[in-house]
Amino acid sequence: MALRVYGIPSCGTVKKALVWLEAQRVPAEFVDFRATPPTRAQVSAWVAAFGDRAMRNTSGGSYRALPAEKDAWDAARWIDAFTVDPMLIKRPVIERDGAPVQVGFRGTDDELKSTLTA
Repeated sequence: MALRVYGIPSCGTVKKALVWLEAQRVPAEFVDFRATPPTRAQVSAWVAAFGDRAMRNTSGGSYRALPAEKDAWDAARWIDAFTVDPMLIKRPVIERDGAPVQVGFRGTDDELKSTLTA
């Protein structure tokens, strides 16, 4: 099982996820969005798995800078936006063996173990 954690190193939630994975002795590769932006195919797979609403980082400056019409955007428009500016994506995005399994890092230890260590 190979986990890949996507995000930015300064994000508190990404740090929390990486610390938790290390404490569980779950090896994970970290991918920095800024150094290696996700491809359109990756973003499309993530939106297909989680939905565009769950993927939105609504607390970031990039999101606040979007036009008011964003509330009417469809999934395709969000995929375009996420691909152009990965800071719009909620972090972290976690893949297991290339398949998306989690966006964000919430849940009980048991829920996280079930999702991330299965």
